[in-house]
Amino acid sequence: MAEGLRLRQSVAMQKSDGMTYAPRGRAKPVVGAGEFQIAAFALDHGHIFGMCNGLTEAGAEVKWVYDPDPDKVAKFRSAFPQARAARSKDEVLQDADVRLVAAAAVPNLRGPLGCEVMAHGKDYFTDKTPMTTLEQLEQARAQVTATGQKFAVYYSERLHSECSMYAGDLIEGGAIGRVLQVIGMGPHRLSKESRPPWFFVMEQYGGILCDIGSHQIEQFLHFSGAKDASVSYSRVANYNNPDYPELEDFGDAALVADNGATNYFRVDWFTPDGLGAWGDGRTFIVGTDGYMELRKYLSVAHDSESDQIFLVDGKAERHIRTRNTVGFPFFGRLVLDCIERTEKAMSQEHTFKAAELCLIAQRDAQRVA
Repeated sequence: MAEGLRLRQSVAMQKSDGMTYAPRGRAKPVVGAGEFQIAAFALDHGHIFGMCNGLTEAGAEVKWVYDPDPDKVAKFRSAFPQARAARSKDEVLQDADVRLVAAAAVPNLRGPLGCEVMAHGKDYFTDKTPMTTLEQLEQARAQVTATGQKFAVYYSERLHSECSMYAGDLIEGGAIGRVLQVIGMGPHRLSKESRPPWFFVMEQYGGILCDIGSHQIEQFLHFSGAKDASVSYSRVANYNNPDYPELEDFGDAALVADNGATNYFRVDWFTPDGLGAWGDGRTFIVGTDGYMELRKYLSVAHDSESDQIFLVDGKAERHIRTRNTVGFPFFGRLVLDCIERTEKAMSQEHTFKAAELCLIAQRDAQRVA
């Protein structure tokens, strides 16, 4: 019972802080023991734990971890004790047994690190946002073409959300007809005191639309089935943090997809302390035959359970609890994609298009307030 209490307390602490939120699912190995070895680099963001949780549940084995900060390495190895602490990045990159490198570097270093990893014949899996400039995006595209390696991105607000996975299956099955509009709300808790210095430097974190806005644009493309989109408008602001003038604490944008679907999203750092999660993440999807609302992390003042869908169609109103149902299939698909050189988890085109649109939205944003 004590162990169960500690687990519940750990989950509650993670749920209150987005930077340490690392979902766990059921183990569903798609490979045998030792068949798919990976490494972890650049432990600058806590998402590295969620990334490696997903991969190891799919059967991957973390062989190495490298970061210049020994405290970060020690914390990582407490979660993944099988990982050996590498003496240098090159020690890992020269290991032919390592198939993929997962990394959560400072955002402006993620694209260049991916190019270096791919140059050594390894696939790359980075935290979002994958890069902070369009120049870095073009460099990554060129390196993918030159090496044939994969540049995968952890768009966690869809990929590590069971209601998002479930909703995608419903849409694919025609549950609400053709998707016409996606509205995304992505509030986050700032937790200013616990953030690293780079979090407040524009050159390093890239801006709010580039950073947490990338989740919203990726899921719009996915749910709408779009291949491309244009940014109608975008706005950013620093409403309440004058002590950090380069921080953007609010952003929103509207997009129109190549198939006619529209999107509006809002992201911000204004989650109040009274909320029982790091953000009240919600997605509203309207189709020709129905609509649905995804309550990703809780149902405010009603139910603390995550992963709930409210669906209305021509027959009824439905409340669907999806926690511990479909799991997180992206990770197993990614492992198999790396082995079989397929694109079943996410296409490279989609991965880069989501990155491109968030960079355009950030570049062209009107600054308000």
